[in-house]
Amino acid sequence: MSDPNPEFLYSGARAMVALHERQLRSFLETWRRARAAEVTLPETDNPNYVSIQTVLRHALVAAYGYLDWMCEKLELPDPGLEPPPEVDDVEAQADAYLEHLIERWRTPLTGVERGRFFKPIYRSRWGVDYCVDAMLEHAVMHPIRHQFQLENLLREQGS
Repeated sequence: MSDPNPEFLYSGARAMVALHERQLRSFLETWRRARAAEVTLPETDNPNYVSIQTVLRHALVAAYGYLDWMCEKLELPDPGLEPPPEVDDVEAQADAYLEHLIERWRTPLTGVERGRFFKPIYRSRWGVDYCVDAMLEHAVMHPIRHQFQLENLLREQGS
């Protein structure tokens, strides 16, 4: 795991940013294995799970959204995130877009004092209340959860 920037005012944020990078990379490796194995997703009404490509795009969109939300709530400058690739292009653009996300995640939170990560509490875009520290933890866990799902499908489908 790389240390994206040791100059964070809050070491907890430094750790979460580094872990987020690690987990996104790990998720993408597992996603590639699932794609190569032609894993079949269970039927669902959730539009993020209608295909293996939509799962990948969902993970990338979420990483975009978490950073965008944190910068908005902390009143930080726009982190310069490019929009995520569309589902038809996501597989071909995954590596480049992941590198873009990782690079953009590395600096916006560096100068934020520790206390601002805990108070106040903000409403997330999906209606749940989070402090910024909790959103960072959520961002780390999100690719882990989807990697776990894909690993289970690989195992269940004998891949």
